[in-house]
Amino acid sequence: MNMVLPFTLEFDRFCLELGPKTCIMGILNATPDSFSDGGKFNSFKTAVEQGLKLVKDGAHILDIGGESSRPFAAPVSEQEELDRVIPVIETLSRRIDVPISIDTVKSAVAKAALNAGAAMINDISAFEKDPAMADLAAQKSVPVVIMHMKGTPETMQVNPDYDDLMHEITTYLASRAAYARKKGIKKEHIIVDPGIGFGKSVEHNLVLINHLEKITALGYPVLLGPSRKSFIQNILTRKERTPIGADHIKTEYGTLAAVAASILRGAHIVRVHDVERVRSFTRIIDSIRNA
Repeated sequence: MNMVLPFTLEFDRFCLELGPKTCIMGILNATPDSFSDGGKFNSFKTAVEQGLKLVKDGAHILDIGGESSRPFAAPVSEQEELDRVIPVIETLSRRIDVPISIDTVKSAVAKAALNAGAAMINDISAFEKDPAMADLAAQKSVPVVIMHMKGTPETMQVNPDYDDLMHEITTYLASRAAYARKKGIKKEHIIVDPGIGFGKSVEHNLVLINHLEKITALGYPVLLGPSRKSFIQNILTRKERTPIGADHIKTEYGTLAAVAASILRGAHIVRVHDVERVRSFTRIIDSIRNA
C-alpha cells in the first residue's frame, strides 16, 4: 500500500480535495459505439437522465464524450461530436453542482464545451492530436487530464509492445506535462492518466496498476480508468472458461477489484461507469487506506 499524495484542485467555482478521499469521475458516453455503453445514452433525453443519475449516485466529476475511443474506433466529424455533447452539457451544467469534463481531442469541441458550461478537459491524446488544445486550456485556466496512449484508437491494440513499460509511460507523461506547463497551464491544473487499455496488453495493464507508484512519483494527481475494460473481461473469460462481456456483472466485480488496487497504489481519481456501486466501495477502501 502506498501513501497517497494530497492535492487541491481549484478552478472556476469548484474545489476538489484529492488524496484521502477518492474522487469519482462518472462516464457519460453520448455515442452509439462506445465499448461498454454505446447507444444507451446517445439521445439528448437519455444522456441528460444518465448524467443526473451519475451525479445523484455520487460522481464528483462528470466526464462527457461524443467520440468513442474504444479499440479500432474510427474518428467522427467535429460537427457530429458537437451535436452529441453541447446540448447535453448546456442542460446538465445548469442542473448539477459538480464539474463537467469534456472528453475530446478536438480544441474546437473543447472550446464550445467550455462555453456551454464544462470546466475541465480530458484529452486522451495529451495535446498531440490538436496542439491548439493546450493553448485553449491555458487561456481558460481549466484543469486538464493528459493520457498515455500507444498509437491511436484505430491502431492501439494491434500487438502493443514496450521495451520498458513503466519507464516509457512515465517518461511520456512527464514530457507532456512539461509541454503543458510550457504552454502556460498551471502545474496544479495537470492530472496524468497512464491510459489503462490504450495500447496495452492484459499483462501491461496488470503491471501498470501494480506499479502505479512510478506514476504518482511524477508529482501530479493520477487518474485511472479501469472500468469494464477488456483486460478484466479477458482474465475472467480465461479463468472461468466462459465468455464474460462488458455488461456482465462479473466484469463489474472485476472493475471493483481493479479500482481497489488502483486506490491502494495511489490513484486520486477513478473513472467509472457504475458510480453508485463504486461510491460505496471507495468509502470502505478509503477508510482502510487512511486507518
